[in-house]
Amino acid sequence: MNTLLLTLANMGVNLDDVADVVNNCIPQLIFFGVVVAAAIIVLIAMAVNKKLAKPTKFMVRAQSGLAVLLAFGIMLNLVAFGPMSTMLDLVTGNGTITEESSDEANALCTEIAEEGIVLLQNDDNELPLASGSNLNVFGWASVGPVYGGTGAGAISADRPTVSLLDGLHNAGINTNTELSDFYTAYCAERPALGYSNHNWTLPEPTAASYTQELIDNAKSFSDTAMVVISRVGGEFADLPTDMSTVNYTDNSTEYKDFEDGQHYLSLSKTERDMVDLVCSNFDNVVLVYNAANTMELGFVNDHPQIKSVIWCPGTGQTGFNALGEIVAGEVNPSGHSADTFVYDLTAAPYFNNIGSFTYTNADSVGYESASLFGGDPALVPPHFVNYVEGIYVGYKFYETAAAEGLIDYDKTVQYPFGHGLSYTTFTQKIDSMTEADGTITLDVTVTNTGSVAGKDAVQVYFNPPYTDGGIEKASANLVTFGKTDSIEPGASQTLTLTFNTEDMASFDSKDKGCYVLEEGDYIISINEDSHTVLDSKTYNVASTIVYDESNPRSTDAEAATTKFDFADDKLVTLSRADHFANYAEAVAAPSDYTMSEESMNTLYNDHNWTPEDHNDPNDEMPVTGANNGLKLADLRGADYDDERWDTLLDQMTVTEMDDLIALGGYQTKAEASVDKYATIDCDGPAAINNNFTGVSSIGFPSEIIIASTFNTDLARRYGESIGRMASEMNVTGWYAPAMNGHRSAFDGRNFEYYSEDSVLAGYIGASSIAGAQSYGVYAYMKHFALNDQQINQSEMLCTWADEQAIREIYLRPFEISAKVGGCKAVMSSWNYIGNQWAGACNALLNGVLRGEWGFRGMVITDGFHFTDYMDSDIAIRNGCDLMLKNYDVATNHLTDTTSATSVKAMRQACKNIMYTVVNSRVYDPANTVSTPIWRTAMIVVDVLLAVLLVVLEVLTFKSYKKKKAQ
Repeated sequence: MNTLLLTLANMGVNLDDVADVVNNCIPQLIFFGVVVAAAIIVLIAMAVNKKLAKPTKFMVRAQSGLAVLLAFGIMLNLVAFGPMSTMLDLVTGNGTITEESSDEANALCTEIAEEGIVLLQNDDNELPLASGSNLNVFGWASVGPVYGGTGAGAISADRPTVSLLDGLHNAGINTNTELSDFYTAYCAERPALGYSNHNWTLPEPTAASYTQELIDNAKSFSDTAMVVISRVGGEFADLPTDMSTVNYTDNSTEYKDFEDGQHYLSLSKTERDMVDLVCSNFDNVVLVYNAANTMELGFVNDHPQIKSVIWCPGTGQTGFNALGEIVAGEVNPSGHSADTFVYDLTAAPYFNNIGSFTYTNADSVGYESASLFGGDPALVPPHFVNYVEGIYVGYKFYETAAAEGLIDYDKTVQYPFGHGLSYTTFTQKIDSMTEADGTITLDVTVTNTGSVAGKDAVQVYFNPPYTDGGIEKASANLVTFGKTDSIEPGASQTLTLTFNTEDMASFDSKDKGCYVLEEGDYIISINEDSHTVLDSKTYNVASTIVYDESNPRSTDAEAATTKFDFADDKLVTLSRADHFANYAEAVAAPSDYTMSEESMNTLYNDHNWTPEDHNDPNDEMPVTGANNGLKLADLRGADYDDERWDTLLDQMTVTEMDDLIALGGYQTKAEASVDKYATIDCDGPAAINNNFTGVSSIGFPSEIIIASTFNTDLARRYGESIGRMASEMNVTGWYAPAMNGHRSAFDGRNFEYYSEDSVLAGYIGASSIAGAQSYGVYAYMKHFALNDQQINQSEMLCTWADEQAIREIYLRPFEISAKVGGCKAVMSSWNYIGNQWAGACNALLNGVLRGEWGFRGMVITDGFHFTDYMDSDIAIRNGCDLMLKNYDVATNHLTDTTSATSVKAMRQACKNIMYTVVNSRVYDPANTVSTPIWRTAMIVVDVLLAVLLVVLEVLTFKSYKKKKAQ
């Protein structure tokens, strides 16, 4: 039994869910049990009663049996149309992906990888290899590569997958099968990471296990070697910062792979020994790093034999074809790194402030709960994480720290953000830069000065004027970007790129409490990467512009003003002042594990928040249950403020509104009073997967590969492919894309987040969303917001950050997706922003999302079944509309269904849900809505059962009369 439970847990099955489903059916089961018990009692009474005539006993026995049959039918209907109705709707959904759509998706998957795999180094032009070349591929990861991640970002196991070696073979590269057989014999499968019981073992044969014959044969096969190193992370699985504390099996009994305190993103001893072995036998070595998390690759500099380095995160179902094409020169690489590679991750400014930090004085606002995947209940106190680095995330820190003399850049950064090589060379030149009506326009000419055709990315940065001790500003800030077509040798292409001058404004959280564009010279440059300037112009702001309530930015519906002052808790954050004078103090590990009384007093969860305490006595009870004759379809295309919405909402009953809000897991429910159709939502972001019917698309490359293309057109085509396949599956909502940032290299879900840079993430995400929505599929951008680590994320993780960082770094990808991508749906996150749960943070969901950004659509929680603190009452009163749960539990249903305050909030939530749904594909006149097959089947079964009961009843009476006559 324990083995079964553990297996279910690793499959992502929450054991509490299983118990909850059974518990929901208990009343119906009790009803049936009572009828059966009564029938048994009657039958026993008949057996001991000698006075009753035989015909009477026959009739009583027959009626008892018919009563049990009728009770069974009633119970079945009560279960099916009651607690299991939404689940049955999901598991009996129809729709399949056409072969044409799958073929197009496979081709697109490869194309994305072709532009997103990054050539980090290519000394002596070692690559490409000639087609038909022989290649020795070393490293166990060559036979067990990483294709994606775990959890929501996993790829389908039911579809054909191109392996790393397959990709090389398909490009005409011959590999040493003796080596691959050696690795497969050592370990057949990658150890499972799963949702729990993470196994971080990195299988790798020891150097001593390579026989001299194996090495000699390899040298005879080819003088060129490839080394493959991989790392994997996943949902609920941040990468370990100390390998001695996790589940790991050493590859040798004679030594430890990792010393105490050594982290996962460094080489293990067995890997180091393998690299040494390869480099001592081969002068031409290619390193392929197969992972989404940037690793310490300094060992490359210690081995001059390693001439080429390729960054190849999870490529999805067919993307390893692209790796082979790049190695063989069939495709010219054009990817640019979406993150910064540094030599020492432990020296990164975030490193001391990631991981598990538990408050020592906050048990009073904790709660009792079982483990996520079962176990005895235990106290769950609040946890915390401090975003001490402020706005200085990724390259923004390293470029600014170098400019201020804090670091030696060349000794700190190995491969900058935006870095990527090609098999050809390019020049880039700013032909002109103009400004009109607040828009800056650059014409940039890119010329291929090499010998083969290729694509290049144009990266535009700004370096703003900075006053020591003033508003924090990084010295390098990506502001826009573009990707060329394939340019032939000697040819050129001119790209026209635009951005708003207000995009260079900084949020002044110290003084003005809004965005400010300070006077002075702004250096606008086109860069090879975040560090290397190719050409630049100067734009002068004559006088400071303050974007306050009287002068909001042009893209804001309301001025962006201070809203998150509760979220910094007097946090000391990194400052550029006096050349980062406070660096040591700011980035130190936490020394105070106590929560302030003020924060504790307003930290709410399901266990300490009472709706009645927050009701507004001035609220008036809305109309419910009216018969106005309006249908939801009548409001397709109607303005959000159309007065008919109130007329429609008046028709809904309180029970209907409660059900629509509570049962939002992978669906939105049908509601008869307004003729609302049911819709199906599915997981992402690397695919569109229906976890209930088993129908799923191919797995696309990891989001970081999509970002590394620097190609918004390709991102839009990806979204369109998802939208098309979702439509064929009769799916209307897509739980993607994931917009969180790469604050840390150790975040387990970096594979499904785009980048360390908010602008790159924002525009790539916005394009994906727009693509999906072109097919009427609403994309839930997630996880809103500051959900940048997995550890403790579902245990009241209080995320403390200053407002400037919140807005400029962590909200900006969502902001761009809402404003540019036209996003219609949002998934909130499990973590708390400061001391407010993100799924009930009014400042976030109403103040910023709906107020400042003008978002019109619905907000759903993250998985409701993974936490014990989420509460639907507090959620809907603060801007969240839908609970991600598909059956009844205590907290997803509203406890206050009688107060005017609650009913008003319910109406607003239902309006947001229905506004999104009515403008989706499901209400497209070309779409056909069908009744779920189980409902039709139940009607047929009920009719047959009724006929059977009538026939049996008639036969019983006939038999009774006959027996009585005898």
